[in-house]
Amino acid sequence: MNTKNLLYELQTRGFIAKVSNIFDLNKNIVNTNISVYCGFDPTADSLHVGHLLPLLCLRWFQKYGHKIVILIGYATSLIGDPSFKNKERHLMLPNLLLKWEKNIIIQINKFFEDNNFNKPIIINNYDWFKKINMIVFLRDIGKLFSVNNMINKKSVKNRINRIDQGISFTEFSYSILQAYDFLQLYKIHQVILQIGGSDQWGNIISGVNLVRKMYHDQVFGLTIPLLTQSNGTKFGKTENNQTIWLSSDRTSPYTFYQFWLNIDDKQVYSFLKLFTFLDLQIIEEIHNTNSRIQDVKVILADYITAMVHGKKKLYAAKRITHNLFCGKIINLRKSDFLQLQQDGIFCINASVSQDLKTILINTNFAVSRSDAHRLIIGSGLKINGRRERNPDYQFTNVDKLFKRFTILSKGKKKHVLLSW
Repeated sequence: MNTKNLLYELQTRGFIAKVSNIFDLNKNIVNTNISVYCGFDPTADSLHVGHLLPLLCLRWFQKYGHKIVILIGYATSLIGDPSFKNKERHLMLPNLLLKWEKNIIIQINKFFEDNNFNKPIIINNYDWFKKINMIVFLRDIGKLFSVNNMINKKSVKNRINRIDQGISFTEFSYSILQAYDFLQLYKIHQVILQIGGSDQWGNIISGVNLVRKMYHDQVFGLTIPLLTQSNGTKFGKTENNQTIWLSSDRTSPYTFYQFWLNIDDKQVYSFLKLFTFLDLQIIEEIHNTNSRIQDVKVILADYITAMVHGKKKLYAAKRITHNLFCGKIINLRKSDFLQLQQDGIFCINASVSQDLKTILINTNFAVSRSDAHRLIIGSGLKINGRRERNPDYQFTNVDKLFKRFTILSKGKKKHVLLSW
């Protein structure tokens, strides 16, 4: 690939919020293959969709021939990043972080496994922090940081100005530790660029300045916009405020797929640029053909689900979607029902002693038995895709698919899973 076009590609696709010195960075990128890094703190057992943009940005650098370094922030996770946090984080247990780190490394490797010749280097920042002498660190590194500047950072200032929540020295020191990460990666792997979310700008610039002061060399920072949803909430949350995780154990592939199908119409084309590697000309052609917006969402959802979960799980998500919304419940597989039970649709435990009206009340399909009666006789209810008009209906074993599951449907979009 022609490396001269990389920053233009990223800018056009919407990846760039800020760059510390875009002219000199571009000059470095054009003249040679650089080393670029991004850090991921293992503060949960899985990454979430908010981590996709940094990962995809790294993949663009990889596609253009640059060296990728992934930093696992085990040491910094023990401290806690105060950025965009209203209160002090709970301190993480070291053994738990080690377990979560393994999960996250597996997820990260999936994004780069299709390039065997330019695989990323994955490093843990505990490798250098465990060797630090506190006195030497304060003398050699701490003296290069101005407390005045640190206090003026937005993440710190917001907490200091809150009456109910201050900031501990532990979290206050986070930006120094992240800057030291940049310094170490510059020394060990000649990294000259750090990327991160726009909430990390202050921390990244601290690293840029530290390298300049210690080694009189220029390194760079690049931040990616923090996306929000149409209602102004943080990107990557469902309507009921649940996080969309990259792990299928945390968020089923079906729910992951549905998340992308239900994004705001106005975000579809910008998301095609950000979350896919489709050529910009192809995206423009899709736009110019005036395709149905739902069809374009399918392109987006298919692409991202296959990238995160693989084609097999994408096909399962599409199969569930088709059969559920077309009323072909009997075509669902047992594994499909397990996804729906995990987080796909509202699920309740049902008892054979409960009649249909009682269950409709328990599922909030009806507010009373008389309301349930009207729903049933008005042909507004389906059991496993079969319309039921008998208000005195009693469930039988025939209704229990795989001897365990029944789906009640009210209209085309409201479904409830019964687990017997």
